Amino acid sequence: MPKNTPFHFEMSERKLLLRIFDVLIVGFIIFSLNYIFDKTYIYFSEYFWFWISVYLGYFLIFGTVFELYVLKKSESRFTVFKGIVLTVITTTLLYLFTPYVTPVLPPNRALIFHLIAGNILLLTIWRFSYITFITTPRFYKKVLFVGHNYDINQIVDELTKFDQNLKIEGYIDSNYNNNSKTSTINRYEISQIREVVKDLNIGEIIVANSYRGVDKDLYNSLTPLLKEGVPIRPYSKIYEDITNRILLKDVENDFYYYFPFSRSNQNKLYLAFCRAMDIFLSLLGLTVMLLILPFVIVINLLFNKGPLFYTQIRLGKKSKPFKIFKLRTMVKNAENNGAKWAQKNDVRITKFGKILRKTRVDELPQFINIFKGDMGLIGPRPERPEFIENLKKNIPFYETRHIIKPGLTGWAQVNAKYASSENDALEKLQYDLYYIKERSLYLDFRIFVKTISTVIFFRGQ
Repeated sequence: MPKNTPFHFEMSERKLLLRIFDVLIVGFIIFSLNYIFDKTYIYFSEYFWFWISVYLGYFLIFGTVFELYVLKKSESRFTVFKGIVLTVITTTLLYLFTPYVTPVLPPNRALIFHLIAGNILLLTIWRFSYITFITTPRFYKKVLFVGHNYDINQIVDELTKFDQNLKIEGYIDSNYNNNSKTSTINRYEISQIREVVKDLNIGEIIVANSYRGVDKDLYNSLTPLLKEGVPIRPYSKIYEDITNRILLKDVENDFYYYFPFSRSNQNKLYLAFCRAMDIFLSLLGLTVMLLILPFVIVINLLFNKGPLFYTQIRLGKKSKPFKIFKLRTMVKNAENNGAKWAQKNDVRITKFGKILRKTRVDELPQFINIFKGDMGLIGPRPERPEFIENLKKNIPFYETRHIIKPGLTGWAQVNAKYASSENDALEKLQYDLYYIKERSLYLDFRIFVKTISTVIFFRGQ
């Protein structure tokens, strides 16, 4: 047993910690203003708890939109301060213009400024304190890895990329030989495992699923540690929890064990609700498109001469082909020499097309596809059949993404970069498979909110 196991917050615990203290601080500010000033905006009354609940609900939603709870970004003071300012101002403005469930606007507008300034000040102090203390090495989780030497460098890079509070102190590899790739991580023998866990204060042991040396000696070494309370988890589970995507290497080894399908994929009530939301939101989206279409038509005639709309064949559920609608963003005859991946700073994209892509306005006509039922609002992005033939050959289980409807946005869309190669397609598939496995209304809501962030911060390409 580790002699003094270091205290560590898991990723989910850190996100919860941020939300809890944010809510407490905002609530504290609202209470304090009632005691400091004779009059305040959200004042004590029989509706006080209802009013404050609405404000806190808005705050948590916009805090998510402006990425206050993205752990990597919550460790940057500038990013955090920007997120706090945007969240507090947007929350307060929307709250002011929400009828019936909020207080009447105060005659003294300075009271609104007090609410905004107080929240920004205390939230900034709290978040900077979090960066100073919680993200320091004293709260790192020390991990011992059991696997092969040729895996360890890539594993360290992948895990620490997503969770910088994770520190791999060493690895166990009974198959080590002189031909193994070198690593900066210390290697230990199986016989040393109890001593290493104790001396290095290991907080968790990770066992690679591809590990071939899980024999009697390793089992006998791990079992006592498990009894003593040392957490032991498979690498595939750690990888999935930290990255929110599926480790395809292990799916290859045992597909059905590592990839249980979400029950939501067959849940008729869930699917009916999704379809109802698709119809409602597609009508809303088409209304927005009709409102801005006159401006797009004029600009297209002046600076983007040629057809306004663009159609393309994509594959949907069960690999069924359908015609997708988009606003044209490339020059005419952009693919005279055949289909090819769009690249960053692609010369085929027009100047106006870049604006349409950055703002995602070019995707608005796809609400027609959603209304028709070719697509859903959320799901894997539909791909072109010309690319799919090669992707199926080179990427295991690529066809699995076609068991559900494609979507206008999806888990891969809001987490991965734009796919401009087969390697990018592999990464996006990992996110798509995670969505298919974990599909739920909660995950759909997370995707919807993250999509708003993507649009607001112009992350389209």
